[in-house]
This record gives sequence, structure tokens and C-alpha cells, in this order.
Amino acid sequence: MRLLALFLVFLAAVPEGMAATRLKDLISIEGVRDNQLVGYGVVVGLAGTGDKRTTVFSAQSLANMLLRMGVSVNPNAMLVANVAAVMVTATLPPFAQPGSKLDVTVGAVGDATNLQGGLLVLTSLRGANGQVFAEAQGPVVTGGFKAGGGGNSQTVNHPTVGRIPEGGTVERGAPSVEPTGRMRLQLRNADFTNSARIAEVINQKFGSPSLIAQAENAGAVAVDIPANWKNRVTEFIAAVEDLRVDVDSAAKIVVNERTGTIVMGKDVRIAPVAILHGNLSVEIQTTYQVSQPLPGSMGTTQVVPQQSVATNSPPAKSVVLQQGATVDELVRALTAIGSTPRDVIAILQNLRAAGALDAELEVI
Repeated sequence: MRLLALFLVFLAAVPEGMAATRLKDLISIEGVRDNQLVGYGVVVGLAGTGDKRTTVFSAQSLANMLLRMGVSVNPNAMLVANVAAVMVTATLPPFAQPGSKLDVTVGAVGDATNLQGGLLVLTSLRGANGQVFAEAQGPVVTGGFKAGGGGNSQTVNHPTVGRIPEGGTVERGAPSVEPTGRMRLQLRNADFTNSARIAEVINQKFGSPSLIAQAENAGAVAVDIPANWKNRVTEFIAAVEDLRVDVDSAAKIVVNERTGTIVMGKDVRIAPVAILHGNLSVEIQTTYQVSQPLPGSMGTTQVVPQQSVATNSPPAKSVVLQQGATVDELVRALTAIGSTPRDVIAILQNLRAAGALDAELEVI
């Protein structure tokens, strides 16, 4: 049987004439960030798929909730299968105002088997500082289900985790820091060249008569807001984000050995090198033969294994890459000698070890 290997090669090359990258896609403003919220709540209305008696805290949570409503119940005397204790999470976007809506994620923390059809009771969502920033409540949408029972059941997707679209309401404004006289731009991918280019582009646009941007390091650029923009900070940030920068990227090859995917950037260069590639296969076969005794003898029937060893070493194939070889030439050369994904990965590692590959090789 012929083995069909899938070899995907993506060339991350920028076509000639393509516009430079927008600054908004490269940086974020320091202090303008999302905030994670978390809370503990109770989902009710489940059709017998809630927490069992062994999950103690769900009964305690239900008893505490009922006590706040004026109903006193002993948690040890409760046996309710329609209630599940859950953890509730949400993401508070920057500059979120009170009254804004949030999507909420709900996950079972006990031994509940299905949250389908459940209703999350009012739950407070807190930030890392312990303050309440939002309240969540509403019906849980799981996107999956579990049906059947005993040894005959069917589960689709993940029914113990669900979402409540716009189930959270912001009660306190997000702790975002709005720039006033000075702001710092944080590069999503730290790079000294890109940091310097960003500062240069900003100075060319807004730096007259003095320079306002300075590259502090590979990951941050400090910008002083000009005097004529002091009362229009939002407009200034929007103008900065709309600037275009020629992004520089390091030569890098990323290899995924599990899927056979290889991604190579456009700046990968190959030094003059010769590649000699061949395969050696060893095949060992065992056959079993039956040995029958002669008629009238006292012998017994025996099974005798017969082993044979065969080797196959096809002629090695070679390619030669000249000075300044490109990625396209490398891919064509490796394909020409019939390399499989695993062969290509081994060849790239050998090229890197030989110093002929001027790129970073990352295996994931």
C-alpha cells in the first residue's frame, strides 16, 4: 500500500506593492486592556442532571440562597437533583460602562452531568481586586446534550459548560487608564527594529518641531501627546493607530511534526550546500511451517518458524543549493528528491546544525 503523506508549505511572503501594516494591528495602549471576572453561582431547573448528594457545597449554596430569601433549610436534609454549583466567568472590556452587557460562560464544578435547560441565579462577578464589576443571570445555552441512561447513552459536545449571551450586566466601570499627557505603546511582538520604525513614523507625522516618540526597548514606545492634541486624546490615539509601518520579521521556520506542516518566512536564506538523501529499509518476515512425523514413529507434529531478512537501499538522491537560494528553491529541491514531511524536518534540522540555514528553527 502506498503511503500518502500530506506536506503543506506556506510561504509567508509579502507581495511587492502591498501596503505597510497598520499600526493598530501591531500595538496596544498601556492601561487599555481586558479584565477577567469570576464568580460562584447556582444553576437551577435541571431535569435531574444536577449535583448528587456527594457534592456538599451545592446543597450549602442552595441553603444560603434560600436563607437570604427568608427560608431556613438544613443543608444535610436536602436532596435536590435539579441544582448544580457552577463557576461563572466573563471578560470585562476596556472602558466598559455601567449597564453594558457581557457574554458569560458557566461551568459545572460538581458532578452534574448536564446543564441543558438550566437557569443561572443572580451571581456577582468579581475582578482580581475582589470588587464586584458585574452581575450575571439568565438561561444557560450548552450547545450540546446528553441523552439515555445506564449503558446506552449519547453525549454530544460538552454539556457541562454553557454560555449566557449578554447574560452579564456591568455594575462598575472598567479600571482602564486613559492616557493624558503621555502614553506607552506596547508591541504585541517585541522587536527592536519595529519599535524604532514605529517611533520614526510617529515623529514624522506629529514630531514637528520636537520629537514626541521614543523607542524605550523592543516592546514599548513612549509617546508624548502634543500640546495641540491635549484636549483631543482619543482623536490623537485614533490618528496614531491609523499610521502605516513597514514591519520587519526575523527569518524563521516553524515545523509541526504531528501534522507535517511547515511554515517558512520569505527571508529564509540557504548557504551553498549539497543535500544527499536516501532511505534504508529492513524487512523481516516470519513464516510458520508444520513438520509432520514419519508414519509409525513416536514423534509429534511441530510448528517450525522460518525467518527471512531482506534489505533495500535505493540509490541516494542529491540536490545542490547555490549561494542565495530562496525558500521557493529549497521547497522545490526537497520535493524533487521525494522527501516526506518527516524527511524534510530531518533535513531542515541537519541544515541548521551545519550552519547552512540562516533562520530560527522552531518545532512545535
